[in-house]
Amino acid sequence: MTEKKAATKKKPKGGSKKMSDKLTAVGAIGHAISTEVQKVIIGKSHVIDNVLVNILSNGNLLFEDYPGLAKTLMTNTFADALGCDFKRVQFTPDLLPADITGTNIYDAKKGEFSFKPGPIFCNLLLSDEINRAPPKTQAALLEAMQEKQVTIGTVTHKLPAPFLTMATQNPVEQEGTYPLPEAQLDRFMFKMSVGYPDRADEDEILARRIARKKDEVEVDTITDPARVVAMQTAIEDVFVDPAVRMYMVEIVSRTREDPRVLVGSSPRGSQALLKTSRSAAAMRGRDFVTPDDVKSVATLAVSHRLILKPEHQIKGLENDEVISDILRQVPVPTV
Repeated sequence: MTEKKAATKKKPKGGSKKMSDKLTAVGAIGHAISTEVQKVIIGKSHVIDNVLVNILSNGNLLFEDYPGLAKTLMTNTFADALGCDFKRVQFTPDLLPADITGTNIYDAKKGEFSFKPGPIFCNLLLSDEINRAPPKTQAALLEAMQEKQVTIGTVTHKLPAPFLTMATQNPVEQEGTYPLPEAQLDRFMFKMSVGYPDRADEDEILARRIARKKDEVEVDTITDPARVVAMQTAIEDVFVDPAVRMYMVEIVSRTREDPRVLVGSSPRGSQALLKTSRSAAAMRGRDFVTPDDVKSVATLAVSHRLILKPEHQIKGLENDEVISDILRQVPVPTV
């Protein structure tokens, strides 16, 4: 029995075995966006695909890497290709929460306060070097990241749809950084790095720069905010077999039982696995999730939600290694 037939056999009555037009469009538009971004970001197609999976899952994304590895450039390029309203906030030690969310300003003529929105009122917010601001300022993003809204005083303001933040941070051992609170890390759907290009890719970067005779790269707009929301909605039609669903639950549950882990993943981890594996399946031209889809996103979606015991941190154990071990141990379901 083929993989697709096996996975669709358990669908509810009336479910289509053919991909819907909406899901087909998701894959086509996603491929077009990826092609545009690769005009600027060379040799990082797997990173670009993972960013797209994150966007389709309506999640927040955290890039952690050393300066100069195109974290900010990638976010700018995605904003151009998506056609979304884009704002950038440079996080610094003196940045205040109101500088991000906005504040009430007194209007002397009207004799009343009026709300002045901050840069967070956009579709795509770049929180650049987020861990260079103190925890009080970082906490200003918590409500926006989870509930897609901002509360100023007693009034709640809804953020435009879609809304997500792509944050960049330098490794915590660098000078002038503050570790992100665990509650904020948990609100990022993915945490990933870009990494250095290899020699051939770096040579191609230089060759393209010489050819275009300027720093800026022109990127075509592929979609718009309404279509991005429609794509995110279409992902809900991707089928998840109960066995694959339990596979996700088992992976997350074992992070809480691992003797090397002090604090395991929250239920946000299993929800992140569900959302991103669905998006990964759609990007690969399928309307059902396979265990390989879950494996492809598990490290990015779960590892940053773990806190290792101090003795293992001292030994240099990485969260990614724990997730890799768990993926090797958990039986893979047959669907």
